[in-house]
Amino acid sequence: MSNLKITQALSNLFDKQRIVFWYDTRHEFRADFAAMELPDIEKIELTNNEFSVKHRVLRAQPAQKFLLYRDGPEPEHLHNWLLDVQLASGNTFRTDQVALWLAELELGPDCYPLLEAHVAFFEASKRREALRGMLESSDTQNALLQKMLAVCVGTEPRLDVMLEALLADVAEGVNTRIKLIERSGLSDFLWERMKRAYGYASEQPGLRDFVIELFKTCFFADVEPEYKARLSAEAQVFIRRWKDSRAHNQRFETLSNECAVILQIDEKLQGIDYRTLMDLDYFELIDQKILSDLVRDVVTRTVTAQEVEQWVRQRRQGHWFDRFKDVYLAIEHGAQFIQLLGMTQLEMSSLEDGVKKYAQTWFRLDQRYRKFIYHARESGQASLLQDLNNLIENLYTNNYLVRLNDRWQTFVDASVLWEAAPVVSQAQFFSRFVRPYLERKNKVCVLISDAFRYEIGEELQSMIRREDKFDAELVPALSCLPSYTQLGMAALLPNQTLQLVDDDSGHALVDGQSSMGSANRAKILAATVPASTVVLAKDVLTMGRDESRALIRDNDVVYVYHNLIDKTGDTRDTEERVFAASEETLDELLRMVKKLTNANASNLVVTADHGFIYQNQPLADSDFLSAESEGRQVLYIDRRFVLGKGLRAHPSFKTFSPEQLSLAGTLEVQIPKSINRLRLKGSGSRFVHGGATLQEVVIPVITINKKRQSDVGRVDVEFIGGGGKTITTGQLAVVLYQTGPVTEKLQARRLKAGIYTLEGESISDMHDLTFDFASDNPRERELPVRFILSRKADDFNNQQVELRLDEQVDGTSHFAKYKAVRYAIRRSFSSEFDF
Repeated sequence: MSNLKITQALSNLFDKQRIVFWYDTRHEFRADFAAMELPDIEKIELTNNEFSVKHRVLRAQPAQKFLLYRDGPEPEHLHNWLLDVQLASGNTFRTDQVALWLAELELGPDCYPLLEAHVAFFEASKRREALRGMLESSDTQNALLQKMLAVCVGTEPRLDVMLEALLADVAEGVNTRIKLIERSGLSDFLWERMKRAYGYASEQPGLRDFVIELFKTCFFADVEPEYKARLSAEAQVFIRRWKDSRAHNQRFETLSNECAVILQIDEKLQGIDYRTLMDLDYFELIDQKILSDLVRDVVTRTVTAQEVEQWVRQRRQGHWFDRFKDVYLAIEHGAQFIQLLGMTQLEMSSLEDGVKKYAQTWFRLDQRYRKFIYHARESGQASLLQDLNNLIENLYTNNYLVRLNDRWQTFVDASVLWEAAPVVSQAQFFSRFVRPYLERKNKVCVLISDAFRYEIGEELQSMIRREDKFDAELVPALSCLPSYTQLGMAALLPNQTLQLVDDDSGHALVDGQSSMGSANRAKILAATVPASTVVLAKDVLTMGRDESRALIRDNDVVYVYHNLIDKTGDTRDTEERVFAASEETLDELLRMVKKLTNANASNLVVTADHGFIYQNQPLADSDFLSAESEGRQVLYIDRRFVLGKGLRAHPSFKTFSPEQLSLAGTLEVQIPKSINRLRLKGSGSRFVHGGATLQEVVIPVITINKKRQSDVGRVDVEFIGGGGKTITTGQLAVVLYQTGPVTEKLQARRLKAGIYTLEGESISDMHDLTFDFASDNPRERELPVRFILSRKADDFNNQQVELRLDEQVDGTSHFAKYKAVRYAIRRSFSSEFDF
């Protein structure tokens, strides 16, 4: 022991006491005592001078600090003439190792036995230093032991936090920390704490044994009413905190999967109704069980779409939801598709009526189908979803797509002129949607996305309206025939006449000028609006702030061309990704809308050149026409139309003259009826356009305005029957009510719910809740929640506590109180025996 350490230890003691006794039991430190310099402290060696020393320290110099040194052991009490002074001072300095640690940590002599019992812990200076940083003057010996545990584990001295770290070691197959606890003699204290906190007791306690018991108790207590749990309710509070921890959720998953095998959870789940499992997420197998049975019930149509939607919302709060998100959403969209199709009458009285009904309701069947196929593909669970996929594909093709367009075809066949007034024709787009802005001296941006069909446009409108300060209005327009890119893009430009080039190119002319490519389109646009330009979407997305502002400042009209859906679908090797491309398109268009409005564009219009048909399943031979188009001159053949002269009439085709399609020139157009395709070598067949089906010819026109005032809010949430009541058991069940349905401008609210003391200390498990109910039925906007009280709640018996809903402050990690209601805890001793 160095002189410096002795000096430091003595200084610590003198900070607390005026008189310190030093017994040099082994006669080792007399020279150190003699050489030691302690400012303001008088040194006295005890050599049969006890009476004079007592007079001096008590009477002569009552304010002076003294170090009383004896070269030898402490005398027996009967022979210690300074015993009363020693007992009054309370400080005896020892020079053995434990005593020096005691002094180093500034602990009282009553802690000597504790340090002596855990020598292995204190041998490391790093552990002593870490412990010293945690110590408080009010610490009891149990608090000291808890902090020693925390040092071994390397966390704060909370049992649940320490346990999370120790279980992380179990998951990773390491035992460094638990071995240190054992070497430090802290095992008994750890397991005693585990018994008090979680009710865990075992003849051979261990972390892995505890984990198995934890999963066993929490699972069976929820699924078997008669199950006698070995752990306390605090165990459920812990497991919920543990699985939701960002730092430890991976370890939770590892141990959950291991325990599922040990406890044979797969066999236990076989006989359980999946409806009773909706609130449980201890094992991944629970989600697999729910999904498997849910697919079966949706296929057999024994559950409603509303039930499926509610269950998916419940599972959204679960630990494993993100892993199975696409499966859940595929099932939800599939159930909605089936139910909607069963309620839909596919009847119409004219072309106008067909477009109107499609734009009002029928488009949602295409939308649900698209969403189902997209999420089913993203999930990677083809085997699980096979039966549902087969059902959806058959219903979509046979009961919807064919039936709808066969009926629609009767009106297409009867049409003398391709129009559906008062529905706007695509060739009128510029005069109806662009020119009015110019007449009011306003600027406008036009975003044209290739193959951006109506149902995708409706989703974009909804997305835009959910944005603060944005408004969007959607109307349908009737595309030109044939519904393909060259003609559709030409029709969206200012025009007097549209014409198909009289050759095999398939190109289109605007007022006699070629409309192929951005350069030609820019010339045509500039002839009507000199201050105008044409840009590609990919260039807009990469523009800097100054460049994008200059684009709007210098032009009255900007046409932006976007091509992702058509590019993906028109390629045989990528056509099956067309719905994924649709999702990307929605994201990119929304980003472009925001970017252009940030560049001071106040008025935007989004539209398309044409729509498309897509069937995800491989087509049967019956989906292709066996007949071929014939005529005096067949110039251009696509999968859904033919261009030529003197085309011969055929029952499988509808033939249009250019005058019927409001086109100049001499080229005739033949369209395969309904959804039939023409065979083309080297071409994809599931994604097609060019024909006259509703999905191909009804295109969206979305007008977007940016407002100055905020117009987005969140739904309100209230307690049903809460407050002014008592909590008499270890659980509290409440019902929360969303006061109105979610709309585009009244959006979802996300809250964190828990029970707290009035001082803000958490005494229950926590719930992350999302209120996004869209139903008009108030009963369908109720959300039941069950809270489990922790052991800390026992300390607040006969006191008031608070059930609190907290909301995250936008853009921060902080939460603010949204609403709260008070309860009084009135728990009897018998409640301690309830799980």
